[in-house]
Amino acid sequence: MQFQKGYIYHIFNQGNNQRKIFFNKENYIFFLRKIKTHITPYADILAWCLMPNHFHLMVYVKETEMDAAIWGATPSRTPNNQQKTISLNHSIGIILSSYTKAINKQKNTSGSLFRKRTKAECINCPNGISSAWFNENGITRINTANPEKQYPQICFNYIHQNPVKAKLVTKVEDWEFSSAQDYAGLRNGKLVKKELAKKYINTH
Repeated sequence: MQFQKGYIYHIFNQGNNQRKIFFNKENYIFFLRKIKTHITPYADILAWCLMPNHFHLMVYVKETEMDAAIWGATPSRTPNNQQKTISLNHSIGIILSSYTKAINKQKNTSGSLFRKRTKAECINCPNGISSAWFNENGITRINTANPEKQYPQICFNYIHQNPVKAKLVTKVEDWEFSSAQDYAGLRNGKLVKKELAKKYINTH
């Protein structure tokens, strides 16, 4: 994954062989805490959805690397005497590996929980916006006149509609483990940056 500051990304991964990654409510909450700890220093969360066997994050990247000392790591230096940094990529890896360890302990299992490669699609990068592979009601919607605005909206809707498409709920705001409830005013969650999201998408 290659991240650039100042752009929006859709980050997603799923269980190995599409197996479940969340088994109870505590698992979802634990994963959200990991996101807050390891992602929010680098990026503002615009939307999120945790599904039984995969997850989606829509983020605005503020920093791609941070001083390792911020994380409480030993302030060792590289051979050319530069302070070590921890990247957003590495932090995502920390989330997945630490969560996998916790689930393996809980389930008394071993091995990888997630697919090897977490994907990150840039939604509004100027050097070529990712192709619109999002579908709404069977129709791919792209506004070629202003894709920088249209793509974030498509991604935002796509993420929140996942539980409905999977027939877990009938309305997006009925799924507890997504930011749809925050935008619907049913919960005052602290994870999403609603004001920032309004600059890029229609959140109503």
